[in-house]
Amino acid sequence: MNRLLRSVKIALTIILLLVGGVKLYAQDLTADEILHTITETMNPAQSQGMFIMTIMTSSGQDRTFVYETFSKNHGEKSLMKYVKPSRVRGQAILMLNDADDIWIYFPRTKRIRKLASHAKKQKLEGSDFSYEDLGASDTFIDDFNAVLLKDEKKQRKFCYKLELTRKANSSVGYSKIIMWVEKETFVPLVIDYYHEDDPELHEKQLVCSDIKLIDGIYTPIKIVMYNKLDNTHTKMEIEEVTYDVDLPDDLFTEMGMQQ
Repeated sequence: MNRLLRSVKIALTIILLLVGGVKLYAQDLTADEILHTITETMNPAQSQGMFIMTIMTSSGQDRTFVYETFSKNHGEKSLMKYVKPSRVRGQAILMLNDADDIWIYFPRTKRIRKLASHAKKQKLEGSDFSYEDLGASDTFIDDFNAVLLKDEKKQRKFCYKLELTRKANSSVGYSKIIMWVEKETFVPLVIDYYHEDDPELHEKQLVCSDIKLIDGIYTPIKIVMYNKLDNTHTKMEIEEVTYDVDLPDDLFTEMGMQQ
């Protein structure tokens, strides 16, 4: 019996040490390691889903769009096809090279227009999301230098707090970003965006909630972007999404936009 008790105590000690070691390692992650994990979490290899986007203007009027989304190569290629309302049904937006190249298809005229390179900073359908917000996959890594700040709680959850400062050679539309990343899921719960020309001017805030584990990937079901300058906000809700898909490359072409 004594031998059994000693064995149990030893086993429990080993388990506690292992668990403690995991926690210690998590606490010792660098800003760059956290940023790479965030990027992997938020940019799965492929995805297909149905979204509802509601734009809430300063006048109190709401505009709602429903669209189907497709993404490949960890967000490097993405396609949005509008389902509702009827006036935009069939309209499509194709973004390649992390939104550096953008095309829009208009079904009524059957024409495709390529946007200028600076257009990725413009609003999508008058919403509070820019094309850049939705299309750039590795921008946190490629365009910013990251510093790990003191941990804080957001939405009553323990979070890493990161400050990202735009690199000198980057043309990204924000001079600074501060984000709070949930330690358990590595999903950013809150992201503060600062104006392109003024790192002290808080321009927008993104809030993620209702996080669910879908196909092994933590996914925020509700995302709201608040525009602090225009006093507007846009809500995105996921109706359905799957990451267990195999999307053909020809979907992300001018022909694929029209199908």
